[in-house]
Amino acid sequence: MSSPVSSLRILPAEIESAAAGFPAASSGGFADSLQSAMGEMGQLQSQAETKVAGVLEGSGGDVHTALIAVEKADLSFQLMMQVRNKIVSAYQEISRMQF
Repeated sequence: MSSPVSSLRILPAEIESAAAGFPAASSGGFADSLQSAMGEMGQLQSQAETKVAGVLEGSGGDVHTALIAVEKADLSFQLMMQVRNKIVSAYQEISRMQF
């Protein structure tokens, strides 16, 4: 059984356009990149809340776009949690080192 991710086909043009949205490595450092990613995650969360509220109020909100926004927010949150877990793991490994 193949995983759902392996069935996705990503075109090189899509990779280049996605990479264009990320800041350059030398522009501000890891902390700035992490902070901007967390800000973007917050924006996705608020957009999802707005779209869900629009659907619930019946103000012409589309259910499909609301679900897509919720999934985007969920995926970005899961990604940030994995990044946090890796940072904590790296910190714990460094703290166990003997100098």
